[in-house]
This record gives sequence, structure tokens and C-alpha cells, in this order.
Amino acid sequence: MRPFPFVMAALCLMISSAMAQDPVKVDSKHYSVELENEHVRVLKIHYGPHEKSVMHEHPAAVAVFLSDGDVRFSFPDGKTQESHQKAGSAQWTPAGKHLPENLSDKPLELMLVELKGKSSPAKKPAK
Repeated sequence: MRPFPFVMAALCLMISSAMAQDPVKVDSKHYSVELENEHVRVLKIHYGPHEKSVMHEHPAAVAVFLSDGDVRFSFPDGKTQESHQKAGSAQWTPAGKHLPENLSDKPLELMLVELKGKSSPAKKPAK
């Protein structure tokens, strides 16, 4: 038997499953890229009333809410967590997988600033 075709098939499956985690690719109805460079990717996120996404993954990020938000996050282990945010608030979000759902009767809008790579150490102010 030649293992090469099996290795290639497994590699293709791993790559496609990794790409399937990207919210822009699996849920373009709710996620769009506003800016991307070597440091960050900025996503604009819009959910209509009571809309929900699919399971996807983000790196560590900062969420800035453009509207009030009542969101339920479902996680791969079956646990859920609710978040209630006011327009103008910002929230740190660690890297991970989730499935968000807008619990409100109103649209939900936010910007998500995904961080890329390791951040450089903070510079000390000059004296």
C-alpha cells in the first residue's frame, strides 16, 4: 500500500476543517472583514433580531459594541454563557470556539479586532 494518498487526504481534511472555523468563511451573512494587516483583522459583525451563527473560532480579540447587545454563546462542550453589553462598551475576548446568538428583538452590531501573532512588549515612557 502507498501511504502518500492517505496522508494527503488527511492533510486536506485538516486544512478544510481549520478553514471552516473562520467566521468570515462559514458565516459571511454576519461577518465581513473591514481591515486586515500583519497585526490585526477587524471584523464588522451584524446580527438581525434573534439570529444565530454557526460554530466558529476567533483568536484573542477586543469586541467594541456599536449597539446594545444581549448575546448567548454556546461552546463545543455544551455549556452556554450570556453577555449583556451597552453600545460603546468594549470587551476582551480570549481565543476560542463558540456559536453566538442574538437574544434581542433589535439588531446587534459590533466591531471585533482580532489580534495576530505575539504582541510586542510595552515600551517604557522616556524620562
